[in-house]
Amino acid sequence: LVLSLAWVGPALGDEDKDGEVVEEEDEEKKEDEVLSDEIKEEDNVLVLHEHNFARALSEHQLLLVEFYAPWCGHCQQLAPAYAQAAAELRNESSPARLGKVDATAQTALATEFGITSYPTLKLFRDGNRTHPLEYTGRKDSQGIVRWMQRRAGPSATLLHDTDTAAAFVNSQDLVVIGFFKDLGGEAAQAFFEVAAEMVDMTFGVAEEAEVFQAYGLSADTVCLFKKFDERQTKFPVDPARGLDTAELTQLLRVHSLQLVMEFTRETSNQIFGAKIPHHMLLFLNKSSSEQLSLQDGFRAAAGGLRGEVLFVVVDVAGHGADVLSFFGMTPADAPTLRLVKMENNRKYRMEQDNFSEAAIRTFIQAVLDGKVKPHLLSAEPPEDWDKRPVKVLVGKTFEQVAFDETKNVFVKFYAPWCPHCQDMADAWEELAERYKDREDIVIAEMDSTANELENITIHGYPTLHYFPAGPGRKMVEYKSTRDVETFSKFLENGGTLPEEPPPVSQ
Repeated sequence: LVLSLAWVGPALGDEDKDGEVVEEEDEEKKEDEVLSDEIKEEDNVLVLHEHNFARALSEHQLLLVEFYAPWCGHCQQLAPAYAQAAAELRNESSPARLGKVDATAQTALATEFGITSYPTLKLFRDGNRTHPLEYTGRKDSQGIVRWMQRRAGPSATLLHDTDTAAAFVNSQDLVVIGFFKDLGGEAAQAFFEVAAEMVDMTFGVAEEAEVFQAYGLSADTVCLFKKFDERQTKFPVDPARGLDTAELTQLLRVHSLQLVMEFTRETSNQIFGAKIPHHMLLFLNKSSSEQLSLQDGFRAAAGGLRGEVLFVVVDVAGHGADVLSFFGMTPADAPTLRLVKMENNRKYRMEQDNFSEAAIRTFIQAVLDGKVKPHLLSAEPPEDWDKRPVKVLVGKTFEQVAFDETKNVFVKFYAPWCPHCQDMADAWEELAERYKDREDIVIAEMDSTANELENITIHGYPTLHYFPAGPGRKMVEYKSTRDVETFSKFLENGGTLPEEPPPVSQ
C-alpha cells in the first residue's frame, strides 16, 4: 500500500500526502505489535508466537503448550476442554499455565519443536527450551488439570507416621504407597516419576521405620492397597536392578484392575489401557439370574492368569450391546465366550460353550498354545457380487478371487463409517469402470468390519492391497496418491509405480 501511494503521490494534493503518513504510521504500529513480546490471552490460554515465547518460558515455571492448526478438527474439539483446564489451574493459583501456538503460522517454532501432527502438547519446565516433555495424559479438562497438578506439586503425599498412613490407605478404594528408606535415592525418584504419570491413581510415600514395621516391611517396597480382591499387593524393589519405571507402571495397571471386570463406559479406558495381551470375554444378559450364575466358574478360572489374560463380563442388554457387531453377534447369542488376542484382534470361540472353570482354562491354554484356529467373521456374498465393475468380496469368497493365479486383483479394504473411504469411493468406481473389460484385472472391495481374514490384518481404513497374477500368493500394499490416474499407472506397471525421471536443471 505504501509503494502504491508513492507511485500516485505526485498527482495528489497535500491532503493525500497526509493520508500517506497516516498509512505509514499504521503499518509501523502493526509491525511493532507483531514484534512485541507482549503476551495476550484467550480464555485464560496464553497466545504465543516466536516473539513472546521466550518471555512466556521465563515467566512461568510450568507451561503446557498446545501446537495446533486452525483447520484441525481434533484441535477444535480440544479447545473448550483446554480453555476450561486453563481456567481451573488459574483459579487455584497453580504455577502451571497453558499456552497455544498456531503451528501453521509460527513455522519457526513448529520446526524447532518437531511438530508433525496436530494437536501436539508439550510441557516446558523452569524455562528449559531444549527438552520439553511430551504430554501423556487424557485430552479432557480433568485429565489435563490432574496431569499438570502432579507436575506442579509433589506427585506423592508424604506419610509421616502410622496414623497418616492408615488414614491414607482407607481414604480411597485404591492407593499406592512407596516405602523407601532414602527418599532422595534413585528408587524413590523413579517412584515419583511413575506417580507423576499415573494421574488416575493416588500415591503416597513413607520413609519412617515405624511405618515400615506397621506393614511388615523391612526393605524398599511399593504396595498397592485395594478394597477389593486380594486387598494388598507388594512389589519389592530389587536391590541390584533398582526400580524400573515402565515395569512398575505396567504392574500397577494390571493389579489395579479387578480380577473380573465388567465392560462399561467407565471401565472401558482401564480395560484397554492395561495393555494385557489377551481378553477372555463372557457375554451374558444380566437380567437373567441363570446367566448371572455363570460368573462363578468364570471368576474361578481367572485366578492365576492375571497380567496375561484379562477376564471381562459383557452385558449384552447394557453397554456391551455396542460391541456385539464387532464379534458378529446379537443379544440372542448370549451366554457365550470369546477370547481376543489384542495384538491383531483375532477372536477365538469354543466349539461348544462350556462355562466350567476347567473348560475355560483348557480352552485358554489351547489358544495360547496355537492349537485353536481363529473364528473369522464373514458376511454372506451378495447375489450380484460380480455383476458391477467393483466386485464385492466377503471372507468366504476372498481366497478364490484374490489369489486367482490368472488375475491381477486390486482390493480396497474399507469401513462403511470411514470418511476417507467415502471420499475415495468415486475414484474407485471410476477405476473399476475403466478396467471392467480387462479379463486380467479385477477391481474389488471388502467391508473389513464384517469380514476377517486369517493371514491379513487391516489396521486402518482404507487399506489397498494388490494381488498379482501367478503363483506364490503375493501381496503388495499400495501407499501412494489415491486418484484414478495414479491407480492406473500402478496397475499398468504391474503393481509398482514407474519411477519419474529426475528433473533437468535449466
